[in-house]
Formats: sequence, structure tokens, C-alpha cells
Amino acid sequence: MKALFIGGTGNISTAVSKLAVSSGIDLYLLNRGKTRQIIFGAKTITCDVTNIRKLKKELNNQEWDVVVNWIAFTTADIKRDIELFYGKTKQYIFISSASAYQKPLTYPIVTESTPLANPFWEYSRNKIACEDLLMDQYRERGFPVTIVRPSHTYDTVFPVSVGKWNDYTMPDRMEKGRKIIVHGDGTSLWTLTHSEDFARGFLGLMGHQQATGHAFHITSDEILNWNQIYETIASALGVTINMIHISSDFICRHDDSHTGTLLGDKSYSVIFDNSKIKTFVPGFTAKITFKEGIKRTIEWYNDNPEYKTVDDNVNKTLDRIISAYEKLSSP
Repeated sequence: MKALFIGGTGNISTAVSKLAVSSGIDLYLLNRGKTRQIIFGAKTITCDVTNIRKLKKELNNQEWDVVVNWIAFTTADIKRDIELFYGKTKQYIFISSASAYQKPLTYPIVTESTPLANPFWEYSRNKIACEDLLMDQYRERGFPVTIVRPSHTYDTVFPVSVGKWNDYTMPDRMEKGRKIIVHGDGTSLWTLTHSEDFARGFLGLMGHQQATGHAFHITSDEILNWNQIYETIASALGVTINMIHISSDFICRHDDSHTGTLLGDKSYSVIFDNSKIKTFVPGFTAKITFKEGIKRTIEWYNDNPEYKTVDDNVNKTLDRIISAYEKLSSP
């Protein structure tokens, strides 16, 4: 199988790229060459995907069994890909997002037929628009699209709901005993998926003839509440967490950057039904518990201390929200 990944070295896609190479897939990675990840065994096409003229020259009319775009966020990205790959690939996989599912949910179990609607988060609405455009092209022109909707997937990041998740700011706060904001009362349900588990399900869809025209989410079946998630991170760090519970509405009023990620996503309980991916990829199941997975994340940071960066601006924002809440709550 000859596959092209646009991106392919991110939080989710790195594990897929490594598994693809180890499975014998002839993998090409299209990126700007600025990634910290090296995928041994993959071929690299160095180009900015927005530079269409150069990109066409670099691709040189090659044909692919599978093209995966890990970094498409708007319909402009999709229109470009349709122009580039129509008639050039047997399967085009679009990485959407589970945040595109209806918010708030009218039914608590999420399947691939759950309506797509998110009035809180532009990112999610853009993903929905991309899906709509691709499905129109599938129906009208036979464009061979498969849609994959990852949920909260992690590897070398800390899957928290409030604060920065792609550096060491939150574990640093925990280690120093600083207060950690947990939205609501911490009892809403959530699912976290390790990228290596996601990769095994995803690889089963690559080149899958019957997956054309279908959408899938790929998640763990482990369900935790947010108190348990934060307590598991603290336990893996060997510290006692200092949690403060603040409503999502209050957090968003004091820092609107959280509106999409909370009101448009993490403040609602979500339970995923993975029957569809298990039907199309027999034998797939997520094997890495969050307790095990977050230990791996911490081990990675301990082995790579240069990435233990702390964002002072994030700390200031969190402390400001906490201060405002405590002033309001004090007698």
C-alpha cells in the first residue's frame, strides 16, 4: 500500500505513522520539515501544503492508495485536496473531530449517526462544513472519502480540560501544590484514548474498500469522570492534587478561550459506542488504560526534560480565574 500523510508527526498521527511503517506500508509524509518527530522508514516530501504550485510539482502526478490529511481545518483546505487528489487516490481520509457531535447531546450515547451541531466552537463548525463538502463530493462525483472523528487522544500531552495541555504547565502546578481548576463538580463523564490504541483502529480503515462514504470515531471504552482523570494524573506524578471546582460558565466568562473546549466539548458527559469501528476492523479494542497511558506520558517528559516548559501566561490566567471565584464565594 502506498500512502501519503499530510502532516503525520502530530500528537495523534505520529503513532499512526510509526505503525504504518512497521506494517509495511510505503509511507510518504508531506510537511514543512520542521517537526521534532522522525519517522524512520517513511519518505518525506518537504513542502508547505498551502503552496499549491510547488506542491503539485513535488507530488508530480503520483497516485496513491490512501491519502490522509491530518491538518485540514477549513473548506478551503478540502477544496485544495479535492483538486489535488481527485482521480489520484483510491481513498481520502479526512480527520474530523468528535467535538462536531451535537452539543448539548439529546441522547447520551454517541454513535456515528449522532447529529453534528456545535454552536459554541468555530473549530467544530469548520470540521462539520468540511465533512459536508466531502460527502457532497462523494455523492456527486464519487470522491472516495472516509471520515474519522478522534475524540480526546493523547500521547506526549496531558489531557486536561482547563489550562494548557501540550506542555508541562499543568503537571508543574500539581507538583508545586498549586490549585488545579476542574470544571463543574468533576463528575461529568469523559473518554481518553491513547494514540497507540487509536492507531490500531485507524490502520484497519486504511485501504478498507467498504469504508468509503462512511464516518467513524475511534476511542477507548474506558469511561472516567474528570475528578478521576485529574486524580490519576496526580497519582502518576506522585503528588496529592489540590482541586478547586468552578462551573464551566464562570470559567468561560473570565477566559473566553475556554468557551469552545468546555461549553462546546468537555463540560458534557460523553459515552462513545464503538460498535462500528469494531465491525469494520474485527479484533480492534483499546488496550491502554489511562492509568498506564499517563505514566508513559510522564516517563516521556522525564526522558526529554527539555520539553518540560511552563507557560507563565497560562498560570496567570488560571490564578486570575481562581481569585475571582474565591472572592465571589467568600462570605
